[in-house]
Amino acid sequence: MFGSRSYNVSPIGWDAKDVALLKRLWAAGQSAAQIARRLGCSRNAVCGMLTRLGPKRGHKPPTARPEIRPTAKLRPTSSAASTRLVAKKVSRSTVERPQPKEFSKQQFYAILAEAVRNTG
Repeated sequence: MFGSRSYNVSPIGWDAKDVALLKRLWAAGQSAAQIARRLGCSRNAVCGMLTRLGPKRGHKPPTARPEIRPTAKLRPTSSAASTRLVAKKVSRSTVERPQPKEFSKQQFYAILAEAVRNTG
């Protein structure tokens, strides 16, 4: 096997008895892994044979007219929960922002020259 699991199974030759047991167990609702353990083969072998045979499950879930439950009604909040203080949200557009300082060309060049001296 190439996977990380090792199986102690031999390659199965599907005879009529195995196919009949496979169909019966599948119709009873057993999983492919449970059937594989019972037959002594891999789960993939069971899945492959089920694909080739195309059997349906023995039970069919009720899909017609499912029960629709009403939504839960919200309970009124307790007075203790409503007395908590909540921070007020402030919109960014209403906050007064400080305007950046404007420099003259001479002040700007002086700042740049000082930055070059400090980095060099």
